[in-house]
Amino acid sequence: MKNTTLCYLERGGQYLMLRRVKKANDLNHDKWVGVGGKFEPDESPDECLLREVREETGLTLTAYRCRGVVTFVSARWETEYMYLYTATDWTGELTDCDEGELEWVDIDSVDALPLWEGDRIFFRLLREDRAFFSLKLCYDDTDTLIHAALDGQVIA
Repeated sequence: MKNTTLCYLERGGQYLMLRRVKKANDLNHDKWVGVGGKFEPDESPDECLLREVREETGLTLTAYRCRGVVTFVSARWETEYMYLYTATDWTGELTDCDEGELEWVDIDSVDALPLWEGDRIFFRLLREDRAFFSLKLCYDDTDTLIHAALDGQVIA
């Protein structure tokens, strides 16, 4: 199992999103995601979040919150626990990312982007301003979402 963080920076009705187009053999290739990544040894979720956001954007978060934990299970890749964050304030200047193209996207337009099907579920929960949630997403060997459970209750 691996532990990761993912963050959506919010500004004026937009999220900062990363279109994953630069890395070879990227399971997220051509998908739009937030910024974040894998824990380093002995890191807490907050420490990982702050480091990854700084590495991928050049920004230092000053106001953020953990919105939920997402468990990804797949027939093709390792199980992952992802700590999902949003951020509303930061310092610094936005820099280029070596993993893809950063772009501010209108929150109302996110669903039209190439996303993982399960991401659409957690974007809905973010729009509803759900205080905190646990989401389990299971994918088959063709990366099709086959099961989803929210706070222990099956939803798909």
